[in-house]
Amino acid sequence: MWLAREQEVEIRRPPQFRPGERVRATRHVRNDGTYPGREIGENLVRKGEEGYVRDIGTFLQQFFIYAVEWIDRGTVVGMRARELTSLDKADAPCSAEENANKGTAA
Repeated sequence: MWLAREQEVEIRRPPQFRPGERVRATRHVRNDGTYPGREIGENLVRKGEEGYVRDIGTFLQQFFIYAVEWIDRGTVVGMRARELTSLDKADAPCSAEENANKGTAA
């Protein structure tokens, strides 16, 4: 049985972020039930918070999951690339929306 829509296999490309890289959250992230010791729906990370990539893993052999340490909160949360932007790369886009608009500026 095939999926209704095909999704890109992200792990065919190199990871967007490296361990030790400083990043900022581009979205609010809530507990979906996979973060132990917190209620489902509780905020884990707020948009604009800064942290550091500690490790890179994969999910379903399809996506990269970045273990990000949020210094202010003292937590490590698994994040997708679309939820992060690099603060160490000068040419890094601020969000996925900016990627979609690339080339439209005069």
